[in-house]
Amino acid sequence: MAEECPPQEECEEGLPAWVMTFADLMSLLMCFFVLLLSFSQMDIEKFKQVAGSVKMAFGVQRDIPAIEPPMGTSIIAQEYSPGDPKPTVIKVIKQETIDTVQSDISSIDPATKNVAETVTRMIETLKKEIEDGLLEIAIEDERLLIRINESGSFGSGRAKLNTDFRPVLTKIAKVLNKSPGNIVVAGHTDNIPITTRQYPSNWVLSSARAASVVHHITHHGLKDQSRIQMRAHASSKPLVPNNSSANRSKNRRIEININTAVEDSEAAIESKNLILNQK
Repeated sequence: MAEECPPQEECEEGLPAWVMTFADLMSLLMCFFVLLLSFSQMDIEKFKQVAGSVKMAFGVQRDIPAIEPPMGTSIIAQEYSPGDPKPTVIKVIKQETIDTVQSDISSIDPATKNVAETVTRMIETLKKEIEDGLLEIAIEDERLLIRINESGSFGSGRAKLNTDFRPVLTKIAKVLNKSPGNIVVAGHTDNIPITTRQYPSNWVLSSARAASVVHHITHHGLKDQSRIQMRAHASSKPLVPNNSSANRSKNRRIEININTAVEDSEAAIESKNLILNQK
């Protein structure tokens, strides 16, 4: 008698239960990688390099006709920086030249040349003070402007120079001896009124501060005192609106204005007068 086969188990209709769990897991993984892709940023240049490497590895090549001989690319030239850039209030304009185009220094405006030389001297001499925020250097037209902030130079509501700031003015005076042009020292304040026995108004305070700076410069280095003048502006010429304590602090300042074009203009006037007298 033939041996009977065991009864076979009947398969359940439909997909097994684990398929749903697997599908959910795959969907979550896909969403996760799509999210990662959305957060990433693709570098086009690097992508082209990678794609080119893969293309060359698989032997996909194409011929490119060469008109000129190939030239090497220097990685150092691409990555090298000639200096550490630092923020400054001076606008520096750089220009690249080639051997066939060179600037003739004799064609440069003398006033512009004077400003450039004076700025260079000031930055070299007052580098630390500029970095510490005690003063700023700016260029307006053909004039050099040294802006002395109240912080570090004068006490609040006072016109007496701080002892630590006096050597800074001595440095400025020595540089001014090497630079041509007239000098105007102007005092500025904020718009908050001051009424004291010594300084009954901001006009008196700004004038007294300018006088302190002029007195120190003329007695500690400046040789030709006929070049220097003094002015007081109080709050009439603010740098920024006097609508906050920070802005008011910026407006409380002393400005030393060096007009390097004055000597050239005076020489032109004298030459014109000489011609008229000869006629």
